Amino acid sequence: MAEAKNAEELTANQKIALVLAAMGADNASAIYKHLSDDEIEALSTEVAKLEYQPIDVVEGVLNEFYELCLTQKVVTEGGVDYAREILEKAFGSEAANNLLQRITKQLKTKSFDFVRKADYKNLLAIVQNEHPQTIALILSYARIDQAAAILAELPKEKRVEVVERIARMDRASPDVIKALEATLEKKFANLVNTDSMEVGGISYVAEVMNNVDRATEKYIFDELSARDQKLADQIKQKMFVFEDIVNLDSMAIQEFTKQVDPKDLAIAIKGSTQEVAECIFSNISTRARESLQADIEYLHNVRMRDVEAAQQNIVATIRRLEQEQIITISHGGGGDEVIA
Repeated sequence: MAEAKNAEELTANQKIALVLAAMGADNASAIYKHLSDDEIEALSTEVAKLEYQPIDVVEGVLNEFYELCLTQKVVTEGGVDYAREILEKAFGSEAANNLLQRITKQLKTKSFDFVRKADYKNLLAIVQNEHPQTIALILSYARIDQAAAILAELPKEKRVEVVERIARMDRASPDVIKALEATLEKKFANLVNTDSMEVGGISYVAEVMNNVDRATEKYIFDELSARDQKLADQIKQKMFVFEDIVNLDSMAIQEFTKQVDPKDLAIAIKGSTQEVAECIFSNISTRARESLQADIEYLHNVRMRDVEAAQQNIVATIRRLEQEQIITISHGGGGDEVIA
């Protein structure tokens, strides 16, 4: 791991690796007992790659870890409102909100754990005949890839209803969640003791929509726009779609074009707008541009579904790079706001 200038430059796994290294082998091994094999493998790799980090970077990571532990403790013991009061006094309003958002997302994952471990086909068999509101709540606890796959296979008339209900979700009563969870899986009856839990919402459904195929995305937005144009626009503003490449800076374009399959890039541009094509061409080297243009010229009779698949692969790469904090994705009208 290269030396970081500040804690914000580190990925989540790199921060966890630093915390594990700081707490010592005995404590770290105790933590490992609660992790999955995949998590242990990923974190062990990061720990092995650890290099010297400036003391202020290490202190920044440890302070962040302490603040999150404190936040989870007060949320669990006193509920969300109590936690907000305590945290605002300790860290200020803005910092308190940020901490609560992160912790409520983590607490949320403790519910419906069996859903996230299930094969999506099995999950689809369970939820497909449920009421759209019930499906929306369950998918709010599923992994993004599960939710996207299930959404694509639901009957068309149900897709839009489910998306609309997820987008309108804000908080759900723990009693409602508990009852639904017990119905689906009796052994998962315990819920975190909070006054309410954040589920669904615009940001969540935008992530789901970023992971469905382009045909499903188009159908849902066409139907949703006819029902509620404002809601459709709010979801789109949180999404990153292929056409949004024109809003990326030069460094981001240069980075993702190096990491995507050249064949995917050629096919995606073949079916894109002139604006997107020119944006990509103007931000890569002359040699790369000439090679890409040659690849595009050799393409003939490209199917639209191949274009959509290539564009979706590229969007997935761009979003991965953003999640790894290698690039920044800006979205319309948000000033300095970025997609998390």
